[in-house]
Amino acid sequence: MATKIRLQRHGRKGYAFYHIVVADSRAPRDGKFIERLGSYNPNTNPATIDLNFERALYWVQTGAQPTDTTRNLLSTEGVMMKKHLLEGVKKGAFTVEEAEVKFNAWKQAKESAINSAKLSVKDADRAADKARLDAEIAYNKAKEADIAKKQAEIAAAEAAKAAEKAAESAPATVVEAAPVAEEATPAAE
Repeated sequence: MATKIRLQRHGRKGYAFYHIVVADSRAPRDGKFIERLGSYNPNTNPATIDLNFERALYWVQTGAQPTDTTRNLLSTEGVMMKKHLLEGVKKGAFTVEEAEVKFNAWKQAKESAINSAKLSVKDADRAADKARLDAEIAYNKAKEADIAKKQAEIAAAEAAKAAEKAAESAPATVVEAAPVAEEATPAAE
């Protein structure tokens, strides 16, 4: 029986996640499988891979063929590297202890790269949030200035109306007082 390590799709439309399974190559994609090795969620940033390392290594060593995507996932998790090192031990290129040292060094380098990628994503998110906040503050200041300008125009218009009303009522009293004064001057002569 030809066994494959492949992905089984789960989740809803537009938000898929996958189970990593060992299955007969003739079985349907989401059908019967031999063993579930883990899960893969590409929707997170970076993608989340949960894998039973020992069982995946066992199946790869016994001849299960991974699909292209699962080969990339197994390589990311170090299964393929460990298989490569163990084959070197079988051939006598180095000892098991040397293989473990090489694998641990590779794993630490890989983890530091992943952590730096996570930090860069967080920094980019913080920078985007800060830029969005700065833009919102600038927009709010412009809006406040616009509102203050409109309120100043309204206040000026109201002051002009009040001055106009005062001007209309003030000259009328002066005009009435002026004819009275003119009548008094001719009688005095």
